[in-house]
Amino acid sequence: MEKREVFKNSYLAFILAFPTLIILLLFLYYPTFKTFILSFYQVGFLGLSKIFVGIENYITLFTDPNYQQIFYNTFIFVVSNVGLSLGLGLLLAVLANTKVKGWRIYRLLLIWPYALPPAVAGVIFLFMFNTQVGIINYFLGHFIGIKPDWLSNPILAMFVIILASVWKNIGYNVVFYLAALQNLPGDVLEAAEIDGASCWQKFWHITFPLLSPMTLFLLIMDTIAAFFDCFAFVDILTKGGPAGSTTLLIYSIYRDGFEYFKTGMAAAQSVILFIIVVILTILQLRLSKNWVSYSR
Repeated sequence: MEKREVFKNSYLAFILAFPTLIILLLFLYYPTFKTFILSFYQVGFLGLSKIFVGIENYITLFTDPNYQQIFYNTFIFVVSNVGLSLGLGLLLAVLANTKVKGWRIYRLLLIWPYALPPAVAGVIFLFMFNTQVGIINYFLGHFIGIKPDWLSNPILAMFVIILASVWKNIGYNVVFYLAALQNLPGDVLEAAEIDGASCWQKFWHITFPLLSPMTLFLLIMDTIAAFFDCFAFVDILTKGGPAGSTTLLIYSIYRDGFEYFKTGMAAAQSVILFIIVVILTILQLRLSKNWVSYSR
């Protein structure tokens, strides 16, 4: 019979957990509660005055064309980011799982971008896609004869931000997919080879279903990261421009809260962002019952 360690004195467990609970209360629970409360107020400069406005802030968010554009931008960014990160991450992990000469170096290079801070990754792409001195325009001008103004075109600017975010975060997916691939049951794959299954059939009917728990985990983590980790890319590359075409929800919260001092609007947007992430996570977990297989 397994022996379990327990505290002889129940109060000792609470005493040991008390410092952590205090930190969570001061820096997580209280700010979250305060944000919900502030979302119903119109707050003056530095919080010197507050006027209760009810749900007026939320009505403004859903009826103002500028905020509607921000929600649309965020939707495009999140869907594109998550889809590309998962697809390319799985592809690179499958390739990196092949034992070829120098495979350790290849895996290290695939993982390395994730170790960079988002601000550094943003600066790298800022120089790469610079209209005059960027290496991308250098090769495009040399071979094709065009030099797009990447960050002044709404579509191209969004493309650059998505590309930068995917490049920065794809190493995270590669690490987890690679670990999952190395733990797949070899006998199942060998049996499929004996039965004459092609590489694509083995991947689609065996490998991918067995990776579904890891795919679900990465889908949730990538979705959360897409909402919250994009701030540095927008701030460094475009500042939300041109004409607000790359302003995402997290950047709008920062701008309303710390540049325009519209604390109530920033709080309302924070609440909406929180609700969106929670709903998407719950939906992903519920819908996953139809396609996630935990059998090995």
